[in-house]
Amino acid sequence: MTTLRVRPTRRRTDLVPPAPSTPGVPRSPRPEDLLAEWAPVLAAVAEGALQRELDGELPVEAVRLLKAEGLGALRVPVDHGGAGVDLVGLTRLWIELAAADANLPQAFRGHFALVEDRLWHHARTSDQRVWFDRFAAGEMAGNAWSEVGSDIDLPRTALRQRADGSYRLDGTKYYTTGSIFAEWADVHARVVRPGHPDEVEEPTAIALVDTRDPGVAITDDWNGFGQKGTGSGTTTFDNVGVPADHVLPFEQRFPYQTAFYQLNLLATLTGIAKAAQADVVDAVRRRTRNFSHANAPRVRDDAQVLALVGQVAAAVYAAEAATVRVAGSIQAVADAARDGSERIAALVEASEIESSTAQVVVSELVLRATSDIFDALGASATARPLALDRHWRNARTVASHNPRILKARVVGAHVVNGTPPPYAWSIGATRRRQDWVDPRAPREDATG
Repeated sequence: MTTLRVRPTRRRTDLVPPAPSTPGVPRSPRPEDLLAEWAPVLAAVAEGALQRELDGELPVEAVRLLKAEGLGALRVPVDHGGAGVDLVGLTRLWIELAAADANLPQAFRGHFALVEDRLWHHARTSDQRVWFDRFAAGEMAGNAWSEVGSDIDLPRTALRQRADGSYRLDGTKYYTTGSIFAEWADVHARVVRPGHPDEVEEPTAIALVDTRDPGVAITDDWNGFGQKGTGSGTTTFDNVGVPADHVLPFEQRFPYQTAFYQLNLLATLTGIAKAAQADVVDAVRRRTRNFSHANAPRVRDDAQVLALVGQVAAAVYAAEAATVRVAGSIQAVADAARDGSERIAALVEASEIESSTAQVVVSELVLRATSDIFDALGASATARPLALDRHWRNARTVASHNPRILKARVVGAHVVNGTPPPYAWSIGATRRRQDWVDPRAPREDATG
């Protein structure tokens, strides 16, 4: 396995933000400066991405490099060892990172969500220095939320309190993206109270679990046809000890988490489209084989080919613009941590609708672009060593996480009826209850 290095070695957390416009209020580094600072790292990551795809190899060295360079601490405040980057800057970096290797922003998705949660509580005067120190030291968190066979709103993975006040964690999580690379797992679990059977619906919590515990086992068994290097395998927890202060009430999770999770996927999709655009441009420029019924002797002069490449470029432009706009709407919520609950709720709702709206259109743009690039080339473009199909496979996999048809309905209901969007949505088995009423069924008080 090749060890990736960037010379000269330098921590990305050395990036110094510009002087604040308001005394005492730190400003984020300019996105342009951030991207320039990270360009050598992104180039190093991109260099082996195609071969990793062909070999089915996890980007272990690439993740190690990103951790060492301070990627995971970019959102951490400067006075706690981070770079103080805002969400617009971070999103633009995610996009470029996805263009280098589509797996990597998603591999860090759970990590940045935990960072965001700690930032939210820090802004609301809860001391988070312990976690900031861990992030600044290069420690990473992975995601461990999804299960197979559990109810839609109640995980089977269980926390049981011990006599000393700590907890024991047992259960199995699937699609634990990034956890195989991480020192910590962000785990959604039920809290089992003494004297109650496991079936009883008890409060759920977030357990921050040390993956180095011998009771944690992580397997790279993700078998999807795309995003195969995200480390989205199975994690089991067997009698894993969790300190009491690492068990957090779920209802205290940062309120804009669903929009934030979707923002990471939007950035990943946009970066995938950027990579597809770069590949098709390079292929068109170099292509010498042509068809007898083409519009010009050279492929690079063919009006129809150029129009198609232009459409791909326009799709990338629109996807990036929409994604960055969503980042701005979420940053507005983060900035309002100390505001009143009504203002926070209004900003959260706005960010949810923005992220859902962008998801519908960005998914469509990127899926079309990553498929249409083949129309600019010949059958030789389907050669396995080129792996141009990875762009569509990766985009299709990312776009399948939260079905856009459901998001389109959420947006439509909000636009027409002012219906609030769902928060903290989850997936699992549905349960039929005697008191459940089909919302489509006519009611006695219905009017014509």
